[in-house]
Amino acid sequence: MLTQHIIRTAVEAALAEDAPYGDVTCETTIPADETGSAALTAREDGVMSGLDVFAAAFRAQNPRIETAPAIADGERFHAGQMLATVSGPVRDLLTAERVALNFTQRMSGIATMTASFVKAVNAIYADGYEREHGPVVRPRRYARTRIADTRKTTPGLRPFEKYAVVCGGGHNHRYGLSDAVMMKDNHLAALAARGIDLAGAISHVREQVGHTTHIEVEVDSLDQIPAVVEGGSDTIMLDNFTLADTRRGVELIDGRAIVEASGNMSLERVAAVAATGVDVISVGALTHSVRSIDLGLDWLEERP
Repeated sequence: MLTQHIIRTAVEAALAEDAPYGDVTCETTIPADETGSAALTAREDGVMSGLDVFAAAFRAQNPRIETAPAIADGERFHAGQMLATVSGPVRDLLTAERVALNFTQRMSGIATMTASFVKAVNAIYADGYEREHGPVVRPRRYARTRIADTRKTTPGLRPFEKYAVVCGGGHNHRYGLSDAVMMKDNHLAALAARGIDLAGAISHVREQVGHTTHIEVEVDSLDQIPAVVEGGSDTIMLDNFTLADTRRGVELIDGRAIVEASGNMSLERVAAVAATGVDVISVGALTHSVRSIDLGLDWLEERP
């Protein structure tokens, strides 16, 4: 989803927002012909995401600016590590610096948080986990429970944020409303007001959409599950279930649909939820409550 066209459009808009009439400071302090080089440097540990966007911001400012990555997206880095170098006209380097960093810092923050959730889930499959924490049920559809994002993204930045989730080892949920049918509580309430039962509603939707369209239904109680299974939902989301009810929900669905758990998912709780045997855990915090990673641009050459 993160195409070069999307990247170019976004960074050009960000540069126009930041310097709509030029960079007054650079134009009055830096000679037009001065060139230099700088390094993108990590101030803390993290997971890389956004190197193409970092390069595109400088390239959009001046095509003569050259960037060279020293790491790949998805790789872990440590404080003090050089992640990329950039060289070219100093005025343009300084003008594009903040835009390039804003994108890369946020994307790396999302990748880093995602990696923490993935690590917490993967830990439950290690030897000795069950002896200390209790039984672990393997998911039916995947080798391990997946961590997925949501649509709770920053408006206009969804492609960047969803890409960053993948860099951190997570998976993407539907990209937008056009990608899949997802019947949530308000949809079900509207159908119930018209006298349409849950199983019938799902069957009705199935008749209207193409055979490749995925149907997901959100439930907030165990007693809704039999009707959703009967209706033929591809995925059943257990929303804000207790651990005990999540385990029971997995048993009731019995592999007849993908089981997704959602609702105020925290790093402290996610391992226990995964141990119930759900196939997917969707985490809104990956994009709506993330902290940007501290990255900086350090000059490699002395300027007169």
